[in-house]
Amino acid sequence: MTSTGVTDEAEDSGPGGYAAARLRLLTEGARSGPPRRRALAELTDGWLAGLFGAATEERTGVSLVAVGGYGRGELSPRSDLDLLLLHDGRDDKAVAALADRLWYPVWDLGIDLDHSVRTPQQARKTAGQDLKVHLGLLDARHLAGDLGLTASLRTAVLADWRNQAPKRLPELRDLCAERAERQGELQFLLEPDLKEARGGLRDATALRAVAASWLADAPREGLAEARRRLLDVRDALHLATGRATDRLALQEQDQVAAELGLLDADALLRQVYEAARVISYAGDVTWREVGRVLRSRSVRPRLRAMMNGRNGGKPVAERSPLAEGVVEQDGEAVLARTARPERDPVLPLRAAAAAAQAGLPLSRHAVRRLAATARPLPTPWPAEAREQLVTLLGSGRPTVQVWEALEAEGLVTRLLPDWERVRCRPQRNAVHLWTVDRHLIETAVRAAGFTRRVHRPDLLLIAALLHDIGKGWPGDHSVAGETIARDVAARIGFDGADTAVLATLVRHHLLLVETATRRDLDDPATVRAVAQAVGTEHTLELLHALTEADALATGPAAWSSWRGSLVADLVKRVSGVLAGEPQPEAETAAPTAEQERLAVEAFRTGGPVLALRAQTEPPADSAPAPSSPVSPSPQSSPSSADGPEPLGVELLIAVPDQAGVLPAVAGVLAMHRLTVRTAELRSVPLPDGVEGSVLLLDWRVAAQYGSLPQAARLRADLVRALDGTLDIAARLAERDAAHPRRRGDGDAGRGRLHAPAASRLATVIEVRAQDAPGLLFRLGRALEAAGVRVRSAHVSTLGANAVDAFYVTRGEGTPLPGDEAASVARGLEESLRT
Repeated sequence: MTSTGVTDEAEDSGPGGYAAARLRLLTEGARSGPPRRRALAELTDGWLAGLFGAATEERTGVSLVAVGGYGRGELSPRSDLDLLLLHDGRDDKAVAALADRLWYPVWDLGIDLDHSVRTPQQARKTAGQDLKVHLGLLDARHLAGDLGLTASLRTAVLADWRNQAPKRLPELRDLCAERAERQGELQFLLEPDLKEARGGLRDATALRAVAASWLADAPREGLAEARRRLLDVRDALHLATGRATDRLALQEQDQVAAELGLLDADALLRQVYEAARVISYAGDVTWREVGRVLRSRSVRPRLRAMMNGRNGGKPVAERSPLAEGVVEQDGEAVLARTARPERDPVLPLRAAAAAAQAGLPLSRHAVRRLAATARPLPTPWPAEAREQLVTLLGSGRPTVQVWEALEAEGLVTRLLPDWERVRCRPQRNAVHLWTVDRHLIETAVRAAGFTRRVHRPDLLLIAALLHDIGKGWPGDHSVAGETIARDVAARIGFDGADTAVLATLVRHHLLLVETATRRDLDDPATVRAVAQAVGTEHTLELLHALTEADALATGPAAWSSWRGSLVADLVKRVSGVLAGEPQPEAETAAPTAEQERLAVEAFRTGGPVLALRAQTEPPADSAPAPSSPVSPSPQSSPSSADGPEPLGVELLIAVPDQAGVLPAVAGVLAMHRLTVRTAELRSVPLPDGVEGSVLLLDWRVAAQYGSLPQAARLRADLVRALDGTLDIAARLAERDAAHPRRRGDGDAGRGRLHAPAASRLATVIEVRAQDAPGLLFRLGRALEAAGVRVRSAHVSTLGANAVDAFYVTRGEGTPLPGDEAASVARGLEESLRT
């Protein structure tokens, strides 16, 4: 018996014995990870060697070779077999027959096979033409047959690789870059491809190939462990799915985590991200070294000899000063020969800031030396250390690679111990592009572009770095973050006043965007509440810049000109309060001339009147009156290339006051796949001498995709919805049945409801739920059933989450008593469950 304990059985029993032994090996709970991969490779080696031996008695001139992952002995449960049948070309017919006797048993067992039949010369020629083939042959391993034939091929392939390295390595680098562009970065993806994404198993294999070239070598610390982790995850994924897949889908992550003995899917992703970060950083360092070596080789031999002769035969490396103890050499920031990290605790930050300012990577050797010898900073930090941190954060995009270098050697958590809780922490929200720690750095990068518009750039940059630091703790991350920010600010040397400002910025970093998109800005109570939370105009200025930087660093869905305009409007109003400007009393704004004309037209026709128009600025007080119950609607949203980016499409609807208007309009918009951003509803009195009132709805909408519908179609459907001839609920249910949501999209019934006291004019009921088609329609029906009047609605959708705030009153226009508000909230919650 061999080390697998089952190999002899597989050899004796043929394919059936191999299949049974393979199944038993994969279901052994006690064996996993590298031992199982090695055992599976040994088991397969024995089986294939047995097939080869049974198919031919001729052991010279032909051999069976494992290449690629199988050549490395890394067989995951559903890995394919990469095999090369190598022959000397003397008897092609016999070799073809032998190939059939080898390949068909593999196929019969349902194992994927990547196979080829070549002579050594053909193999080398193909490798010279196809980089992927050459990479696979670098891991060639003899299985059976003529060992000398395999050995000579391995020797020749390695020699070719080393001789051609100046040409092949740039080709390999480009291949890795193209794959990263296509697949994304493993360390940030919620459903990553463990093999193809940047920092995955393909990149780890590429680093092995670089080392085999003898031209450069990858950092070895942690690299083998990172690779092992990704292979372990892939093994568990294969067992969980029963498929040969490398994509770690959301629905599989809990099962994979359990297979690996991890707490949950978040713990699994964090392990994957940490491994990917090690491989990605090793790749960055390695490819820089490859570039440096290739550049040095491109210098003309005579010039190189002249330069070497002036230095006793040693190459001369030009060194340019960047900062005290830091110089530039060979395109990197390195430590000066006179630098003494053991005596200079600020040197790590100074070197990092100098590198970022110069747009240079920080040398790995410099970072390792700093990590090994630099003295810890005293508490509080000296002023220079704080200034260097601010300089590093304010350097823009180059900050990212320098920060990654510091993180790779543990310097960041040494400087900021609280960083450990957010490092590689996933964010399970499709809106977020990054892990928590990378998002913080991205926010600082964005904030660096706003430093000229604030009076204290240093506070803006530090707040950007810390605003989500509380996500590593349970509970509201803003509340936890405030406490951490106070501690960090004091530790790095800010005085009490600055510490208080930083704590306020972290505590309220979501205040402006949430208020602007979810509250009625015409309500003075809303504006006063924000002013009270912010405190000063200088803090408001910083919070405005932080809000935009945070949203831009989150992802494209988190910021738009529409959101920006709402936030800017709120900031302007709050600034007026903080400056002591008189505020208007809470009253309903007078209707515009256009709104009055729409109201009269609705009363005259007895039905709804609609007007659709794209908005790049707030609507004017007057506009041409509609000549019919509908105003012309654009066929599609205006292109930003033709002018300012539109803030959305304004939909004005006037309809004689009656029950059921809100759910009817919301349902019609849902049918036409229009997303509602804001909605205001109010009753408009008719001119003197005319009895009755008209309900006016002023909504901001956007097409989910495609063109906007014609206003005439919207009006026709709205008329039918109001008179009961259009069953919106049935139409939406029919559409949902025809196009069910993908698994993992969540459940619209999982919502949380709040009734905050944010207005003296109305009761505010906030609904937080999974977004779904027709959600606003269902909520509108529930509000109608509760007998309350909706004064305005403010809708905010980010990714799969919707937050809708309704300002509701009794019929006479007064806020709801507490018990009645609670009852309405319960009714809304019940509507989410149905």
